[in-house]
Amino acid sequence: MRRPNQPEQLALSRPPIEHPHAAELEKISGILSANPRMARLVAQDLVRGVSHPHTGAAGLSGDQVLRLLLVKQMNGFSYEELAFHLADSVTYRSFCGFGALEPTPRRSAMAENIKKVRPETLEKIHRRLVRYAVQLGVEKGRRVRIDATVTETNVHAPSDSTLLCDGVRVLTRRLGEAQALCGFERWSDHTKRAKRRMLEIQNTGDADQRRNAYRDLLQVTHTAMAYTSAALNRLRAVGGRRRAQAIALADEIDAVLPWIWAVIDQTERRVLREESVPAEEKMVSIFEPHTDIIVKDRKQTLYGHKLFLSAGESGLITDCLIAQGNPADATMAVPMLRRQKRILGRVPEQAAFDGGFASKDNLAAGKALGIRDLAFSKKRGLAISEMTRSTWVYRCLRNFRAGIEGLISFLKRALGLDRCTWKGAESFASYVMASVIAGNLLTLARHLMA
Repeated sequence: MRRPNQPEQLALSRPPIEHPHAAELEKISGILSANPRMARLVAQDLVRGVSHPHTGAAGLSGDQVLRLLLVKQMNGFSYEELAFHLADSVTYRSFCGFGALEPTPRRSAMAENIKKVRPETLEKIHRRLVRYAVQLGVEKGRRVRIDATVTETNVHAPSDSTLLCDGVRVLTRRLGEAQALCGFERWSDHTKRAKRRMLEIQNTGDADQRRNAYRDLLQVTHTAMAYTSAALNRLRAVGGRRRAQAIALADEIDAVLPWIWAVIDQTERRVLREESVPAEEKMVSIFEPHTDIIVKDRKQTLYGHKLFLSAGESGLITDCLIAQGNPADATMAVPMLRRQKRILGRVPEQAAFDGGFASKDNLAAGKALGIRDLAFSKKRGLAISEMTRSTWVYRCLRNFRAGIEGLISFLKRALGLDRCTWKGAESFASYVMASVIAGNLLTLARHLMA
């Protein structure tokens, strides 16, 4: 049975301690209590797919799960650390709605509940929070600054040799599990051989030797794939009490096979046939296949997803868009302005962009939306008189835009937005939105405390 909110009266709750962070948490608690709809949205996710949500033991409430997620993101805790600090800290107990003598949830219970919160739900919570800030008068929505950044996925720098070795290693592990389930024995462990070929590729300077090592590594990978195909047939034929477990393992293997085939294909094209494989067709991880290749400033290559962020005068992140692929900044200027209108209910009077967004079409489209002053940090052939009313206004907007760099740095340094440690595309989106919400709550709380 799930409760959307925590009980009105906590069991033997102690008053908050005198500490700046405790004061921030107390103010954040008041913001969440003033917006109970946020907790109800989380509670709806917790009961999705549950046949009888109104029976059984009382689990964590929607409000408690939301607060646990915020504490985790604010401090960069692992689930094990979150379980410890929740059990040890009077302040975190009180903030998350647990009494002094009430048992706190275990690591596995918190992980299971937090993972149920969908990114769509967190985006709705984010928008409600921004609108609440507008109601309080903290955010006016008159000026907006927009920039792009990258959040990396939790992958190593990819190369064809390491990806093939990863594939052999994963398939070998799955073959061992299949052997335990269905007695599949006709296979050999080639992990060491794959690793030797990978190291040979990475450390040799001879092109012919590298190509021969790649051929052997591809042969090992094809052999592991053949073993896996035979094991799948055995797993699908398992009956009795182990059938459900065998089918689940077969489904896991089926999910990873297309990614390994994609790595084999790109390696054969690039190494053996000497083709140039486009970035959008490259596989960079078999563990996080949704990862995009992002080239930053034509120098640095990052592996993750590009984010487009909008921020207001208050320092709140009013919008966050996770892009697919590596779209040019100039193509996202007008869509971000239109999203701003949908979120805040009004078109900003002034907008400031990074130089990468600059173009005459974007300037004309922004003016057509009703934006009075629209400045790009690099003019790129645009006259100041076309963008703003005066040089002074242009300089003010250019300096105003620079502030979003500090906001992005705050999100990356303090709230983990530099690298997502959660697995999967949906979890990536949830992680990003959780970081943005946590940052906005801290910013709003500090405004209210000033």
